[in-house]
Amino acid sequence: MSTPSEQNNHRLAPVVAFDGPGGSGKGTLSRLVAARLGWHLLDSGALYRLVAVVAAREGWDPETSADVARAAAAAAALDVAFPVAGDGSDAAVLLAGENVTAVIRDESVARLASGFAAHPPVRTALLELQRRLRRAPGLIADGRDMGTVVFPDAELKLYVTASPDERARRRYEQLSLSGGGANIDQIYRDIVERDARDQARTHSPMKPAADAVEVDTTGEAVEQTLARVFGLLSERGLA
Repeated sequence: MSTPSEQNNHRLAPVVAFDGPGGSGKGTLSRLVAARLGWHLLDSGALYRLVAVVAAREGWDPETSADVARAAAAAAALDVAFPVAGDGSDAAVLLAGENVTAVIRDESVARLASGFAAHPPVRTALLELQRRLRRAPGLIADGRDMGTVVFPDAELKLYVTASPDERARRRYEQLSLSGGGANIDQIYRDIVERDARDQARTHSPMKPAADAVEVDTTGEAVEQTLARVFGLLSERGLA
């Protein structure tokens, strides 16, 4: 149960929800907006990847009910933080103080995260954790169901998209720059398969909220998209 202080923060703190598929640019936009507004950041996708990191270390399987229960318990107890670089250029992901930013970017972790995310007990366990991160002066929430499930009262809901080809290219370049092995054809297949799973799942499927504004970033520079986003923020008195 939330404390009176947490409940007050929930009432007062505005939320901007960034939803959409991986590689669409929503993570970059979320970091930049959080940095420029001086708000807190929630990387919902990282939460599921953190569950996957714990699961991988323990050898848990998302197709085994006992392991799903273990993962749900671990999800409820996650000690996580998302410190953002001063200019919004990057954000670290800390698990119990350990910097696991590089670890969670591995494609095998992403696939395992998607597998566990399909199970309602895991999603339910993370729901209250995400809502507790809503604190003044405001929260930028980056995920797949931020505007539809986690923060349906968000002041602004954005659904950020890009073509699968564009998203695969971006992911390939990111992995290549970090020195990791990358196969663009495999990345493309992973993206298409993950989208299908996330859109088809019964519990909290990935889809735009009814009142979301769609932002397609295909072929667009980050600053161009950011200018559009800040225009929407200004219209709502948030920037």
